[in-house]
Amino acid sequence: MVSSMTFVVFSLLIIVGLIFTNVLAVNLYETSSISRTATSVSSHLDENCGKSTVQINQSPTDPLPSGIPTYTVEIVNTCVTDCAISNIHVACGMFSSATLINPNIFMRLSENDCLVNGGNPISSGGVISFKYANTFSYPLSVSSVVCN
Repeated sequence: MVSSMTFVVFSLLIIVGLIFTNVLAVNLYETSSISRTATSVSSHLDENCGKSTVQINQSPTDPLPSGIPTYTVEIVNTCVTDCAISNIHVACGMFSSATLINPNIFMRLSENDCLVNGGNPISSGGVISFKYANTFSYPLSVSSVVCN
């Protein structure tokens, strides 16, 4: 009888110990999850507005009837909060096109300096797109922006 009672008490102690260990592990996991989330959110908040939130995508499209290659460019404000970005300047080399591009959309101001959207703001998630024709594609990268 004593030995069965000892076994029951010992078993209860093990069960209580396992429950306590499990609760402790869950609390540690929740704390570490909160820490990771806070780090993730704060690092994202640092990038709410800036050059890194403007993405330039460029892809080849069907050539002109004359055979000159054409390219489609999309300039996207990837900011997830309500932030408009204006005065977007793009490093664009000696950009030129065999087809006319609306200068209010994309215009070369000088060597290696092109202005997007006439300097006007692009809202969060906004996209400016245009096509150009040239024998080669130009490397395009954001050089400066103004956050509104």
